[in-house]
Amino acid sequence: MIYPELHFTGQVWRPPYEANSQLLQLTSGCTWHKCKFCTLYHGTPFRMSPLTEVEEDLKVIRRWQPRARRVYLTGANPFALSYNKLMDVALLLRKYLPRMVSFGMFARVTDIVPKSIEELRNLRHLKLDGINIGIETAHDPTLERMNKGYHASDILEQLSKLDEAGIRYNVFYLNGLGGQGNGEASAIATADVLNKLHPCIINIVSLTIFPESRLYQEVADGTYIEEPEIERLVEMRTFIDRLNIRVNLLGHHISNTVPVTGALPDDKTAMLREFDKAIAQFPEEELKACRNRIWHL
Repeated sequence: MIYPELHFTGQVWRPPYEANSQLLQLTSGCTWHKCKFCTLYHGTPFRMSPLTEVEEDLKVIRRWQPRARRVYLTGANPFALSYNKLMDVALLLRKYLPRMVSFGMFARVTDIVPKSIEELRNLRHLKLDGINIGIETAHDPTLERMNKGYHASDILEQLSKLDEAGIRYNVFYLNGLGGQGNGEASAIATADVLNKLHPCIINIVSLTIFPESRLYQEVADGTYIEEPEIERLVEMRTFIDRLNIRVNLLGHHISNTVPVTGALPDDKTAMLREFDKAIAQFPEEELKACRNRIWHL
């Protein structure tokens, strides 16, 4: 028997908590492709899947997973599509998967800008619930240096729109991105912005530089100095300590030399204790050796 294939091209990523979601490609590659540190979609140009292609995939999914309750739309930032195109996709999801409870996707902060709160509410009404956003940091000097294309004020303004529209969202914080000497400033700036918002999950990933990135060349040239491992631990500790919102924190990514997970504020004391122990116990060389063994995220 020949099984039909879905239209997946390039790299396919999804957060760990979307493991049970039905994946459906809406875009491939990234609309931005300018972040100095990023290699996740290296070599893959941005492409939007035609609606005919999306519908073909949904027919396959309806046959093999007719009871799918959660759909995750893949691509670096499918939320870059216009409101009307996203509405078309949402209506197709409802047509082919009537038991679907919700769908989600990745987004850049800038993808939210052209969408009004009313439009966001309409998308929420059609089951959009769960956007993952790589804010990386709210430290403006670092955002500018890494070519993120927005500032801390944009993070606050755009994610506040999601709060008002009732759309749940999760953010990614990139520990160590500021480089040597900037860890604490990045932690404080980011926590202060997030304390004014309502993310469901904060994912912590630690910067790991790969040869395909522009930042790799800056390290080789000596124009960017990586943040030492102990400073990264202090940064994570400062970040968590500074947060005063109720939020789930996931810091067990392979890039984190001290993995932690928990719910704030209940687990804050225990998590801070883990960092205190690690900072006192582990030498810089041992932690750096762990990072050097990471060959891919």
